[in-house]
Amino acid sequence: MNTPSLPDQIQTAAPPSFGQSAIQLIRSMPLLVRLCSLWIVVVLGIALFADFISPYSYSQLDLLARLRPPAFWGGSSDHWLGTDELGRDVLSRLFHSVRISLLVAFISTMLSATVGVLMGFAAAHFRGWVEQLVLTLVDFQASMPFMIIALAVLAFFGNTLVLFIALMGFYGWERSARIARGLTIAANEQGYASAVYDLGASPWRVYLRHILPNIASTLIVSVTLTFPEVILLESGLSFLGLGVQPPMTSLGNMVGYGREYLQSAPWILLAPSLFIVVTTFSVSMLGDWLRDLLDPTLN
Repeated sequence: MNTPSLPDQIQTAAPPSFGQSAIQLIRSMPLLVRLCSLWIVVVLGIALFADFISPYSYSQLDLLARLRPPAFWGGSSDHWLGTDELGRDVLSRLFHSVRISLLVAFISTMLSATVGVLMGFAAAHFRGWVEQLVLTLVDFQASMPFMIIALAVLAFFGNTLVLFIALMGFYGWERSARIARGLTIAANEQGYASAVYDLGASPWRVYLRHILPNIASTLIVSVTLTFPEVILLESGLSFLGLGVQPPMTSLGNMVGYGREYLQSAPWILLAPSLFIVVTTFSVSMLGDWLRDLLDPTLN
C-alpha cells in the first residue's frame, strides 16, 4: 500500500484574498451602513472629479438667469438645481463646495490626530511633569468652547485658508491625546514593547513601528467621529462669514449666502444643507460600526 505524501495528509486552507475579505466585510455590514458607505464613495467621487462633472464653472455669472428654480421645481434642465442670486449654477457650486469642505475637514482632522497622538506619546513616555502638562492642556482644551476661540482668532488675525485649516487642526486633538496616552501606557506594560527596548530600538522606532500599529484601530474610530464634527464646525464658521472666503466656495459658504433667499429661492440653501446632513450622518454611522467591529469588549 502506498503511503500518502505529506501534502496529501495535511491540507491547509488558503488565506482569503483581499477581494474576498472585502466582500465578507461588506456582507457583514448592516443595510444602513452599506448605504452610508455608498454615499461616502459618491461624495469622494464628486470631490475628486468636480472639474469634469460640473456643467458650468462654479464662478460663472449669468445675471439673466438669476434665481431660476431647479428642474424638478418647474425650472429648466439647463440648471438641474437652479441658479443663485448671481445666476451661478447651484449644482456646479455644490460640487466644488464638497471638494473644499472635504479638503478642509480631511487636512484638519489629520492635523488634529497627529498633534493628539504626539502629545499622548510624550505624556506616556516622559510621565512626571510632562504628563501633567499634557493633561492640563487636554482639560483646558476640553473646557473651552472651540467656536469662541475660533471666532476670536479669525477676527484678530484675519482669515486665510492656511490659517483656517491650521485652526481647525486644533479641534478634537485632546480626544486623540487621551486615547494615545492610555493605550501607550498599557502597551508599555506588555512584553513586546519592553522586548523591543531591550533589543536597542530607539523610542521613535518603538512608538511608530510597534505601538502605533497596535492602537491604530481605536485611533481610526476616533478620527471617523472627529471628521463630521469638523465638517459641521467649518460649515458654521463659513455660515458666519469667517470660514472659506470668496471666490472659493464651501458648503457652509453656500448656506450662509442662501439664508437671505430662504423664502424666494430656498433651493440655494437646501442643496448644501442636505449634503452636510447626509454626509455627517453617513460618516458617523460608519464610525459607530467600525467601533463595534474593532472594539473587542463589544464583541
